[in-house]
Amino acid sequence: MGEDILRALEDLRRGNFVLVYDDPSRENEVDMVVAAQFVEPWHVAKMRKDAGGLICVALHPKIAENLSLPYLTEIYEATSFSSLRFLRPHDLPYDERSAFSITVNARKTRTGITDEDRATTIRELAELGKIAMNVPAVEEFGRKFRSPGHVPLLPAAKGLLKERRGHTELSVTLAQLAGLIPVMAICEMLDDQTYKALSLEKARKYAEREGYVLLSTKEILEYESSRNR
Repeated sequence: MGEDILRALEDLRRGNFVLVYDDPSRENEVDMVVAAQFVEPWHVAKMRKDAGGLICVALHPKIAENLSLPYLTEIYEATSFSSLRFLRPHDLPYDERSAFSITVNARKTRTGITDEDRATTIRELAELGKIAMNVPAVEEFGRKFRSPGHVPLLPAAKGLLKERRGHTELSVTLAQLAGLIPVMAICEMLDDQTYKALSLEKARKYAEREGYVLLSTKEILEYESSRNR
């Protein structure tokens, strides 16, 4: 266990992917995760082709706070459009709420959907996150990004893994443990044969074939706990 997570942290520092499995009681899914500060078009293309899920960016709660970033559910509750209020995801079978916030494109992109454009947006989010970890950056957020866009933002829970153990919090925690900007690109791994989430067994085979580390929630929690003793 110790060797795997140490290798995973080093891989993240090198701009490589790590696979993260949450738990059978949650989504029961494996995500590809990579530090946003290193994302290039090939990372986006690989997530798009090999993982196939939604390519999102997870943000440390302090960054989300300093960007005044709301959860979509908060927007729905505040809106005067009754249809949105009725759509609140109160019936999620694996969680109390969704981690989704708004979607963005970097203003320097064109359509925002190409691998090149999404890589630019993701890297720009990391650059902004570096600032917003320390000071409010709402105006800078508006200068650099437009919404709606093609990159969904996922603010991590304020207490991180003490409060919620989703891929959002797991990936942000890994970034912190690796000493990186806590902004991570993540994407669910899907199976084009079963049309469901990729099984843990298949994810392990993929990790072996590609040379990636596959970590569980338990491994991340244990390592984080050992660092805090």
